[in-house]
Amino acid sequence: MRDFSYLEGFNWDKGNINKNWTKHQVSNLECEEVFFNQPLLVYFDRKHSRKEARYYVLGQTSLKRLLFLVFTIRNRKIRIISARDMSRKERQIYEKAKKNSEV
Repeated sequence: MRDFSYLEGFNWDKGNINKNWTKHQVSNLECEEVFFNQPLLVYFDRKHSRKEARYYVLGQTSLKRLLFLVFTIRNRKIRIISARDMSRKERQIYEKAKKNSEV
C-alpha cells in the first residue's frame, strides 16, 4: 500500500465543498473520518487516473456508516472527488477485510 503519511489534511474548495452532501447526503466531516478509522482499504484507480492519480477507499465513519470515496492528492492534501454509501458488493469486501483484521 502507498504511504500517505506526508499528507497535511484535506482540500475543500467551492468546487467540492457541498457536492457530496447534495448528491448523496455525505458530509465533509464523514469523508474525513473515514481516513482515521480502521479498517481503511485504499486502492489505486488505474481506470480513472489519466490526468492525475486517483484512489478509491472503502471505510467507515465514527458512527460506522460504510462509505466509498474517490480522492486525489493535490499539494499534499486529500481532495475528495466523490463520496457515497457502499454498494452491497463493496460492503461484502469491506466486512471480509474487517473480519480478517480482527484475527
